Amino acid sequence: MEFVIITGMSGAGKSQAINVLEDINFYCMDNLPPMLLPNFFELCKASTKKVDKVAVVVDIRGGVFFNDLFTSLNVLSQNGIKYSILYLEASDEELVKRYKELRRPHPLSPTRRIIDGIKEERNFLKEVKQKSNYIIDTTGLKLAKLKEEIQGIFVKGKTTHNMTITVMSFGYKYGIPYDSDLVFDVRFLPNPYYIEELKQLTGNDKEVQDYVMKYEISKNFLEKLIDMLEFLLPNYIREGKSNIVIAIGCTGGRHRSITIANRIAKHFGNENYRISLTHRDEKNNV
Repeated sequence: MEFVIITGMSGAGKSQAINVLEDINFYCMDNLPPMLLPNFFELCKASTKKVDKVAVVVDIRGGVFFNDLFTSLNVLSQNGIKYSILYLEASDEELVKRYKELRRPHPLSPTRRIIDGIKEERNFLKEVKQKSNYIIDTTGLKLAKLKEEIQGIFVKGKTTHNMTITVMSFGYKYGIPYDSDLVFDVRFLPNPYYIEELKQLTGNDKEVQDYVMKYEISKNFLEKLIDMLEFLLPNYIREGKSNIVIAIGCTGGRHRSITIANRIAKHFGNENYRISLTHRDEKNNV
């Protein structure tokens, strides 16, 4: 039986994720107390109605019960029960925006600032994230794209590598992403920022892409970077790594880094890796 545990940041899209899994014939349970995971698995297994795909959401709403998660995961492992963890996250800014739009307090900070609860929760969940099999960053992600990513992971029949690659562009002026595994500095590439008609655009615009990639130094760098990653990724998989965050940084995170990140994501997506692409600082002011 396929057993999927969905967890992650509050407001990151876990409810949408479980709806997607329900649409592809998973039996789903939302907000299950972690201590009940082993019993719930056994109930599904013993059901007279055949249940071969199960997904449950475990999150901070479980309160103190969330501390039982690792105990339950150990019980599952000791009993030879295979499971996978799908972890959903989003940037602090995105989560604050979502909470404000819904006019709801964060479950960890009902009487404090929303950002305080987000930071506390992110710290609380960091060990869970490290143990996750799949990580999806939903920052700026439309529901259709989230559905596509989840189906790419769990719909059988499509051959994929057993690794999720998060490709993230960022600006050094705002700090290096704390969860990066590989960081590449592209500040040596020609900078569209100094071209007046390109300054307000981003690496998602064709004009910026054409400008960056018309230079031999950009083409050579991209080719060498892809060659190196094609060597590294299979070796990471061989060592059991199932998630990797590749961070591409330029000064502001809006032009060169986005251009290169898009090409890296496209290349390895075509190689049947599971790809999560996010542009952390795209909306920051020029």
